[in-house]
Amino acid sequence: MKAVSPLHNIHKEGLYGNFENKNENDLIKIKEIKNASIYQIVKYNKSNINISEIKFDNLEFPKNLKVTSNNETRILWIGPNNWLAISTKKNLNNSFENFDEKDFAITDLSHSRSIIELEGKSTYEVIKKGCPINLTNIKLNSCSNSVFNGITITLDFLNDDPKKIRIMTLRSFGESLYNSLTDSCLEYGYKAIKST
Repeated sequence: MKAVSPLHNIHKEGLYGNFENKNENDLIKIKEIKNASIYQIVKYNKSNINISEIKFDNLEFPKNLKVTSNNETRILWIGPNNWLAISTKKNLNNSFENFDEKDFAITDLSHSRSIIELEGKSTYEVIKKGCPINLTNIKLNSCSNSVFNGITITLDFLNDDPKKIRIMTLRSFGESLYNSLTDSCLEYGYKAIKST
């Protein structure tokens, strides 16, 4: 069976909004992140395991509202004893060797999420149009759960210059989130680029 991305008929490459007479480098870039492996890792409250002794893909688990990462994997703190591991690796089976089922619940969420990436100097202005979170002090390798125009999202801050954010939501809300984000980008002009 072939995997179908949440935005396969929605995301179309091209220039949109107020892009005329602007340098393409000044436009917001938007793309869908496809084929990512996404796992929710939850440590049970009754577990006596010290999380600082456990690694996933050679990464330590981050503290509150932070992210740890390497070239292929990012681990986001999404709540007490609760993380999202997002990876471009196809085979993560070896990464779960240190996780005993009496201490952890691991759930594959790969096909239940839609991931949209925004990049550009006006990215925060776009997010502010629909999200109540204060972005002033949020920097690289931070994350947060919030809402965007009533849609529950997880924000992953990938870069400070230029601003780059991944926005995740449930797959069923992917199209609504995409349309809401692209509507918010129209004022600045945006370039829909090839999904990865």
